[in-house]
Amino acid sequence: MKIFETTMAPNTRRVRIFLAEKGIEMEYVQLDLQKGDNLSAEFRAMNPMAKVPVLELDDGSYLSESVAICRYFEELHPENPLFGSTPLEKAQIEMWNRRAELNFLMPTGMAFQHTTGFFADRMTPNKEWGEDCKKSTEGFIRFLDKHLADSEYVAGKNYSIADISVLCTLDFAKVIGIRPTPEQENVIRWYKAVSSRPSAKA
Repeated sequence: MKIFETTMAPNTRRVRIFLAEKGIEMEYVQLDLQKGDNLSAEFRAMNPMAKVPVLELDDGSYLSESVAICRYFEELHPENPLFGSTPLEKAQIEMWNRRAELNFLMPTGMAFQHTTGFFADRMTPNKEWGEDCKKSTEGFIRFLDKHLADSEYVAGKNYSIADISVLCTLDFAKVIGIRPTPEQENVIRWYKAVSSRPSAKA
């Protein structure tokens, strides 16, 4: 098996951290998104959405979407569960991971695309929309800080895929100039804990 990715992308980092938590070694093939490696006919045959990461399985088939790839490996390696153990825990982790994707990862990505000009050669940036997305990103961090006042991790007492999603997004938000404020002590406490895990360096 091998994974096609680009190191800087938060979605590919989610998979790397997940696999590191599971102790799974993987071959990684780097693509240059700015040069359009992901837009080639060869890559679109792997993933018609032209997004990374993509997992190539030993039988020659492909899986894309970072959480789908993580779920695949969760099923193969259920020990140290990162999607939860009980029905309630699984539902809570799904809820928080979904919140993180829709309300944090997505607006952060849109702010990056529409304010930095990184993909200006293949899209028409809307800076006003990008700035609105920045506000949404900042709003989620405030929301998260209140939540973490009563929760050790994003989805409860155990580290999970939801923490991985938020960590990768928060680190990626640096590129649009967003960081937790000193007053957001709960986010800062959580961030120190999760970023100190060995997997965070993956």
